[in-house]
Amino acid sequence: MLRGLYTASSAMVAQQRRHDAVTNNIANLNTPGYKESGAVTRSFPDMLISALGGDIGSDNKVGKLSTGVFAEENLLRMSQGDLQETYRPSDMAIVSDILVDGVAFDASGKYVDPESGEVTYQPQAFFTVEGANGEPLYTRDGSFKTAVDGTLVTSSGNPVLGADGQPIVVTGAWEQVSITADGRLVSTATGLPLAGEPRLMLTRVDNPNLLVRQGDGTFQYKGEAGDIRQVDPADVNTRVQIRQGFLERSNVDSAQSMVDIMSALRSYEANQKVIQFYDRSLDKAVNEIGRV
Repeated sequence: MLRGLYTASSAMVAQQRRHDAVTNNIANLNTPGYKESGAVTRSFPDMLISALGGDIGSDNKVGKLSTGVFAEENLLRMSQGDLQETYRPSDMAIVSDILVDGVAFDASGKYVDPESGEVTYQPQAFFTVEGANGEPLYTRDGSFKTAVDGTLVTSSGNPVLGADGQPIVVTGAWEQVSITADGRLVSTATGLPLAGEPRLMLTRVDNPNLLVRQGDGTFQYKGEAGDIRQVDPADVNTRVQIRQGFLERSNVDSAQSMVDIMSALRSYEANQKVIQFYDRSLDKAVNEIGRV
């Protein structure tokens, strides 16, 4: 009896974490560059149940029984979000559709080899910014602004890095600065590069699922160093461009999120009813049957 009680309680915890993940997605529905995350559930190892008094090695078996479920991790969905025009010169958005030879990605940016079962994720490009400790961070939130000294920073104050690895400094008003599709900062009046020929650093991440959220729309890479590299948007084969005056919207599907949150709620309530049933059964076993 207690086995079913533990199974139902573990399902309640898993559905609560799933509910929290969807709620966080809905809360960031209007956050520029936000990437949707989903809770991945996994069952505990199965147990082989044999008939009472039977030999496990014989054919007298009932079958397998799972002892519960748990939310293993939250996976990011790094697909491209829609672009929203803001008309602000300091707003920038990345349009990324990087291809891999012989691979056709689905809508979620994933490909599963039908023969080997190997999973390949679509590489993504990110703006590169400097963290509080000088470490490189990556973001798709291009709502930039300039600090007092002219340094280009994110909305949370992280310096935006250029192709030379140094923070980009913008002198003068943004109305006089134009961003080319390959990330070069040029004068709007002359079309010539600004002093120092600054160019935004875009980083390609081959497996975006190895990115870990650091807050304020930034990610830190936890994989092998060889799986990330600087990308040059000037090369048309990279299929990466920058759009000035645009922001990438969140890729959260609001309709699907509402379906997921209701599904998690209904599953939570169903397992709650199971626990209440076990509670009543135990109450009768202890307080009523025990008197007989």
